[in-house]
This record gives sequence, C-alpha cells and structure tokens, in this order.
Amino acid sequence: MATSSCSRMLMVSLLLSSFIVVSFAGNFNQDFDITWGDGRGKILNNGKLLTLSLDKPSGSGLQSKNQYLFGKIDMQLKLVPGNSAGTVTAYYLSSQGPTHDEIDFEFLGNVSGDPYILHTNVFSQGKGNREQQFYLWFDPTADFHTYSILWNPKSILFSVDGTPIREFKNSESKGVPFPKNQPMRIYSSLWNADDWATRGGLVKTDWSHAPFTASYRNFKADACVWSSSGSSCKANSPPSGSKNNAWFSQQLDSTSQGRMKWVQKNYMIYNYCADTKRFPQGFPPECATTNLA
Repeated sequence: MATSSCSRMLMVSLLLSSFIVVSFAGNFNQDFDITWGDGRGKILNNGKLLTLSLDKPSGSGLQSKNQYLFGKIDMQLKLVPGNSAGTVTAYYLSSQGPTHDEIDFEFLGNVSGDPYILHTNVFSQGKGNREQQFYLWFDPTADFHTYSILWNPKSILFSVDGTPIREFKNSESKGVPFPKNQPMRIYSSLWNADDWATRGGLVKTDWSHAPFTASYRNFKADACVWSSSGSSCKANSPPSGSKNNAWFSQQLDSTSQGRMKWVQKNYMIYNYCADTKRFPQGFPPECATTNLA
C-alpha cells in the first residue's frame, strides 16, 4: 500500500466512492430480453430488478434490445455470495461475427473468504488477448455496485463506482484496430467455468450451494442507438436528443488518472502489457499508450 498522504487521500476517496448509489432506475422489461436459461433468469419488481441463476443443468443470460455504437453504459450488480468457485458472471458489450468487437467485464467466482477477480478484456476486429485483472476493494456480494463502460471514439474506459480502473485508448495511428464501426449489444450471463475460472480450474463448483444467483438493477445508457437506418449519432458527434453528451468526448483528467493509477498499483494482479514471458519480442503497440502506475 502507498504510504504518502496523497495516496491515503486517494484511498479514502476511493473507499467512499464505492458506497455511492446512483439515483437512476431503468426498466428491464423495456431494455432487455432474457435469452436463455429456461426460467433461471427473472425480471422482478415491475422491471426494476433482474436476477440470473445457475444450477448444475444450466446457467442463464440476457441481452439488450438495442444495439449501441458508442455510449456510457452503467449497471449495478450484486454478485453471487458465499462459495462461488467455478462460476463466472459476465457483463459485456459485443458485436457479432468472426471479426467482432467486444468490451468485457467478467467476475471470476471464489472460495468463501477469497476475493473475486475482476477480469477485463477488449476485442477489436476479432482480436482480443488484452487481459487485465483486478481484485476489488470491497465485497461485491454484500451490496450493489456500479460497473461502467464508457466507449467513445477516443478511448474505452472501465470504471467501478465511478472510479476508473482501466483505459484502452484509440491507437489506430499505431496500426491497432479500435472498435468504432460495429454496433454492439449489452450481454450478461452466469455460467459454470470450473475448468479454468478459480485457481486455474483447481477448485471446482460445489453444486451443494446451488442455485447461484447474481442480481442487477439501475441500468442506464447514455448512448448512440443503432437501427437499420444507422446510428442516432452523426459521424463525429453524440446523439442530438441526449441531455448529457459529455461522455462522447470525455477523457481522464489528472484527478481521475491518479485514482486509476492507485487502483492499478494496489489491486491489479495481471496486465498483459507487463507480461514479458508472453511477449518476449516486445509488447503489443497499444501498450505504449496504456496508463499504468
């Protein structure tokens, strides 16, 4: 842990931010379809709450009714409590096809008492392998927390309770494809991955704890909605009807960069841009623009 007064202030700010509850409420009946799971996914409380469950026969999943091309997506999740080893709760944006784009949050289950691992990845033109992993600084099963993806033409920003944890910048000038042409839906699923999810597959799912359940609320999308006629955004501008367009050109200010570096220094447990064994001939070109502590 950092010991300077500046780092302590960042830590206090970070911990306080994890308890902030955003005052918006989406309607899952209007915004999402439960696409698989034979009733294991449920929309409750007049569309204000959604749950996905996993038992031995099957998991469950959802997808958004709309497709988006750029946006700020917020979702509050409360993850599977107790012994969730072997389970994965995935929450992500994705297009379709062999050259798809994708922006991933994945929460890897744990043995009771161990921290969840938050796994992030970015695919562009079908190429992924851009993993960064973090421990969370709170118990994600005790209450709801907000997980956000801000995707604009300049960068992709992953945030937790308003605290940025990762930025993937547009590095097209270095020959790196950037997601900007393929509309993506929002997906989430709860499924069994005990061949790899917990300690590399050493710890298997204990089905005596099933059903495993994750909960969702307060979905919000300030975004460019895609339809058959194209995007609601013009080529280089946000949707004209949106009341809050700041996300379309948003970049990290110095305070946000400091908070992100603090998270990366203290809670990042894997970064592909620092894996010399994986890239003995040099790191991928986008790593040169990655903000790291």
